[in-house]
Amino acid sequence: MKPASGESEPFAYCGNELELFSRAENWKSYLHSQIAPYLGPKVLEVGAGLGTTARALCRKSHERWTLLEPDPALAQQAALLCDRGALPACCDVRIGTSESISESFDTILYIDVLEHIDDDLTEFRRAAGLLAPGGYLVVLCPAHQFLYSEFDRQIGHFRRHSRRTYRRLIDDRLRCVRLRYLDSVGVLASLANRMLLRQSTPTARQIAFWDTVLVRCSRFTDPLTGYQLGKSILGIWQRVG
Repeated sequence: MKPASGESEPFAYCGNELELFSRAENWKSYLHSQIAPYLGPKVLEVGAGLGTTARALCRKSHERWTLLEPDPALAQQAALLCDRGALPACCDVRIGTSESISESFDTILYIDVLEHIDDDLTEFRRAAGLLAPGGYLVVLCPAHQFLYSEFDRQIGHFRRHSRRTYRRLIDDRLRCVRLRYLDSVGVLASLANRMLLRQSTPTARQIAFWDTVLVRCSRFTDPLTGYQLGKSILGIWQRVG
């Protein structure tokens, strides 16, 4: 399968961590449990990367799942997953950004993507315009600017988000239905990297420990904190009217 190309300028992603995090199966399972009720028949995943998030979240019940990726090399790897049958048949891959999309969707996903966009408010409002009435915009980002580290800088994060920064993402066509922090135990790992390790890239062993130990603990502790603490923040908005 060759990914369809949009009208966007060529883009090359500067990070190299996608392969490491592709193995974070517990985290992706936890994320799916949080957003599954909001995944409609037609899904647009913006910044789909290697396609591993779609592999974890997409089910055969979807009518269409569009993986939109501006980096042609990453889009090609996602297309290979389709060719190998590692993704459901409803998946298709496109090269481009939200500016190259004209049709509407029931759900639009930004999974660890919006922090890479400097003018995130314009992107947010553009996504709102692509939602079908009653559809959902799902945004997951790294949380808390005080945790911003060399790792964030190396992979092109403009910022880490919070409830305050999410609340400035306003569009009259949307109402917020969920706003919560996830991975409360993982905050400790991010804080250790920010204050002590100062690594530009986590190791495979560190990712495995976070995913198999810290994420499992967070699935228990997050509800206990009322989802008020976490190293990631999840926002879900619904298109009204």
